[in-house]
Amino acid sequence: MKQKRIAIKIGSNVLTRANGTLDVTRMSALVDQLAFLHKQGFQLVVISSGAVASGRSELNLNKKLDSVEQRQLFSAVGQAKLINRYYELFREHGISVGQVLTTKENFGTRRHYLNQRNCMRVMLENNVIPIVNENDTISVSELMFTDNDELSGMIASMMNVQKLIILSNIDGIYNGSPSDKDSKVIPTISKDDYIDTYIQASKSTFGRGGMLTKTTIARKIAEEGIEVIIANGTKEDILIKLCTQPHSTICTRFIPSNSNVSSVKKWIAHSEGFAKGAIYINENAEKALCGANAVSLLPIGVERIEGDFEKDDIVQIIGHEHTLLGVGKTQLDSEKARNLIGKKGQKPIIHYDYLYLE
Repeated sequence: MKQKRIAIKIGSNVLTRANGTLDVTRMSALVDQLAFLHKQGFQLVVISSGAVASGRSELNLNKKLDSVEQRQLFSAVGQAKLINRYYELFREHGISVGQVLTTKENFGTRRHYLNQRNCMRVMLENNVIPIVNENDTISVSELMFTDNDELSGMIASMMNVQKLIILSNIDGIYNGSPSDKDSKVIPTISKDDYIDTYIQASKSTFGRGGMLTKTTIARKIAEEGIEVIIANGTKEDILIKLCTQPHSTICTRFIPSNSNVSSVKKWIAHSEGFAKGAIYINENAEKALCGANAVSLLPIGVERIEGDFEKDDIVQIIGHEHTLLGVGKTQLDSEKARNLIGKKGQKPIIHYDYLYLE
């Protein structure tokens, strides 16, 4: 039987008290559940927030720091505290954990992407649970993850998990405001369900994200064939119930697509932010790419090219009405691609296997 691999994202509002200190009791309860699942044969990848909040509660600053300096300082101190706590709690169960700190740039090239994947694969094969977090001490540019929800989606996709569980401090996606007693949790969301009117853009107390980010990420990951669950991490035995009694627990499930997305396409799907240029295509090429049949992007359908890129770089594909259609990995550098614009009988600029459409 194939081993079940699950990614679990634990949000800051699950791990911290109202005053910003680490909730050790809650953390211990979650580790107990993770240990139980680990011993049942589940392969677990944990994406854990809480470093910045943990560091904030540890330090009494005597001078004013800007937001970047605060984030660097708090995360440097807090990450050490957080991973040490995980280490001690899992050790009580005889389970080893390893720390994986990453940045968004590490997903930008195929080589770095594969290096990360291989590292975590080796950990899982040796019964070590990866504890993943963004390296906030150096991730202070526009290339930060939106939040750990985005990171968890990229990790889930990279590690080819069967399920991604996002733990928040509410029960799921509601059909109204969660504070409204008449609001109900939406139990399942499929590709064609329109729920934008229900999603609030407000962010959590200690984290950077909110339900809008969670929903966007969940939809994208579900399209790649991975089930996504948003649930309340403060509820007793929530992880055990979600994994062993899946239909008896209040939560929101995003129904996975039946499509089989390749490893390379999964990487490309999450690489839009690393695009080195843009290829503008005509209406006929757009119709062909967005049609029912799989086709590659040929030079004859290209109108113009922006930016300077090398072979194997990620580029955006822009439709005839200047809408973003998707991204792809180029087979040519920008100079060669420009020389072929509008020409027939040439090899593809982007092969179908390396093309991801939104």
